[in-house]
Amino acid sequence: MADRSDPVHQASRSERDMWLTKGGSLLTSNYVVDETLTLIRMRLGMDAAENWWNMLSQSSRLNIEWIHPHRAELARVWFFKWRDQHFSFTDCTSFVVMQELSLDQVLTSDHHFRIAGFEVLPAL
Repeated sequence: MADRSDPVHQASRSERDMWLTKGGSLLTSNYVVDETLTLIRMRLGMDAAENWWNMLSQSSRLNIEWIHPHRAELARVWFFKWRDQHFSFTDCTSFVVMQELSLDQVLTSDHHFRIAGFEVLPAL
C-alpha cells in the first residue's frame, strides 16, 4: 500500500479502508514489519520508509504480534514441510500466527498465502 506504482495498490487500499470502516483492526508481525520497512527503503527511499514507520507506530488500529522462539520453531516446521513451495520464512511465521489466532483472511498480494490455504484479499 505504500507503493502507488504497485498493480494492486488501489485494490489493497480499498480492502483495508472497507475493513477499517466496518470497525475492524489490522494485525501484522514484527517479521513482516522488518521485511516491509526494508522493502520500502529499497524501492522508495529512506523518507518513504520513515513516513511508513511513523504511520505504523501512531496507529491505534494495528496490532503487532511478536515472533518468539516457539512461533519461530513452528514456522521452521512449515518452512521445511512444504519443500515444493517457495515460502519465505517470514511467510511461514505469518502462517503460524494466523493459525494460532484462527485467522483465515489476509491482505496481501503474495500468492503463497492462497497456496497455504488462506483467503487472500483483495481477491483479484
